[in-house]
Amino acid sequence: MAQDFGLYSKFPYLARSAVEQGISKRHRLVQALIMMLVITSFISIHAYRIVQLQLVQGGYNRERAENNRIRLTPVAASRGTIYDREGRILASNFLSRSVYLWPQEYSPAKWSEVARELSLILDISVADIINKLEKVGYKSALPVRITSNIDRTTFVALAEKAGDTRGVEIRTENIRYYPHDSLAAHLLGYTGEATKEELIANPKYPMGMIVGKMGIERSANSKLEGVWGNRLIEVDVKGNEIQQLGIEKPIPGKAVKLTIDFDVQKAAEKALGNRRGAVVAINPKTGEVLAMASGPTFNPSIFAGQVTREKWQGLQGASKPFLNRALQGYPPGSTFKTVTSVAALQSGKYLPNSKVGTYNAVTIGGITFNEHSGGYGLIGFRDALAYSSNTFFYQVGVKTGPEQISKWGRELGIGGSIDFKLLGLNGNHGQIPTPKEKEVIYGEPWHIADIVTMGIGQGLVLVTPLEASVMVSAIANGGYRVQPHLFASQTNTDTTEPIKIGLKPSTINTVREGLIDVVRKGTARQLNDGTIPLSGGKTGTVELPGQADNAMYIGFAPAYNPEIAVAVAVEGGGYGSVGAAPIAKAIFDTYFGNQGK
Repeated sequence: MAQDFGLYSKFPYLARSAVEQGISKRHRLVQALIMMLVITSFISIHAYRIVQLQLVQGGYNRERAENNRIRLTPVAASRGTIYDREGRILASNFLSRSVYLWPQEYSPAKWSEVARELSLILDISVADIINKLEKVGYKSALPVRITSNIDRTTFVALAEKAGDTRGVEIRTENIRYYPHDSLAAHLLGYTGEATKEELIANPKYPMGMIVGKMGIERSANSKLEGVWGNRLIEVDVKGNEIQQLGIEKPIPGKAVKLTIDFDVQKAAEKALGNRRGAVVAINPKTGEVLAMASGPTFNPSIFAGQVTREKWQGLQGASKPFLNRALQGYPPGSTFKTVTSVAALQSGKYLPNSKVGTYNAVTIGGITFNEHSGGYGLIGFRDALAYSSNTFFYQVGVKTGPEQISKWGRELGIGGSIDFKLLGLNGNHGQIPTPKEKEVIYGEPWHIADIVTMGIGQGLVLVTPLEASVMVSAIANGGYRVQPHLFASQTNTDTTEPIKIGLKPSTINTVREGLIDVVRKGTARQLNDGTIPLSGGKTGTVELPGQADNAMYIGFAPAYNPEIAVAVAVEGGGYGSVGAAPIAKAIFDTYFGNQGK
């Protein structure tokens, strides 16, 4: 048998080692190939992502990164202060904390999660938060305010959350403040965020702009609002401010001075109390509104924070606290006998010394109309006003006619003579319809009862408390119709110059003396107690079917050099001498008590 004398036959372990080495090399090659494939895959994935981020979504992501780094934030302008005639503050501002959200920070789905967390802290519904975000859009680069005037407890709870959550910001800013709560609420009005329609109408308004919604806040908004500024800031990834890059300072709003007398306004509201009704006090020579109270009222400060559904529903109740009753028509009752007297004397059908028989009742057109008490016999205009004889004015009204009464009622300030635009408030005018106007308004023919009741201020006649104050002023000041106004800058200007309405001196003297006799010896004797100057006035008790009588009063003082005229209406107040005249007395007490201070 042949023998193998080769190297491997001599050293067999070398052959095994070579085989193993070959296998090992192939194994390492496979491992290297696998590793290269894995690395290549990772590189490919990252390359794809880079291409997607840089090319496909590059513009969006660059904008997003820039917005995360630099933000343009609006800076609210301080709203102008509102003062009374003596410079006492009626509306101003104070610092508070507001909560803003940055819509771009999250997707809609993520915002829904954040909104649920914020809802628990802020006591705001998730729907309200989402609605505000959707209103501006989730791509908006500007923040949206979701609530303001948060209290300290809420601030502490939210501060921790804001520190951990992008897109939630707490800012310090001015909000509207009414230091006297509900005082003059219907005059001052309130403020709130601009609506979508208001933002469209005013392109310069930033999102979250605060504007006037009612009263002086609304009518003088362009002067009060100021111009908002901007801050350019750099923030970190959580939205925390790093540094300020630039600022455009806001321009504060301008102050507004009103004709309102704080003390008289306060006295009017206190005397009216919680009753439904209205009180107006004006300067009978200039038309300056010294007070305008309406009840029930509301506190405009509630609109400085989040207005919950419960608060809003409370303001929409049957008592209608938003309604300014000083600018709503009431049947004036016997206070309207002033107008009937003027119309009768101006028509020439009666003379200042004319007398008319009064009775327990009179029959006109087959209908019997009663006196409120026994007849007064044969009396003239002065006594008829002093004792408020119904049968006197039934007869005088019929003979004078509706056209004359309507004409002179308008001349005295009723039914459209007052310029609401100049006043800066929304309201209604009264009405004294003629037969033709009744057919247009009501679609009914004129009836004899219409003129009989018109003579004593009932039936179709409506007069607002503001109109009543203008009407009695024209008698007090010698025959001039004043234009009531609220802005001090309008006093003694061409736009508010009193208008001479053409009353005969004898008419003025007769009616004025009759109103003074009401206080001297008639239905308002309680105002002649010596604590205030002698005044003139007229009570009214308005009968309403199925309801308590309304109480009315008009008056002026001093009697022969008037400085103040008032009109009072109290729903369900009963007799005018009981429910309304004491309110006028309280106003006179305050007004004359403050003279010389």
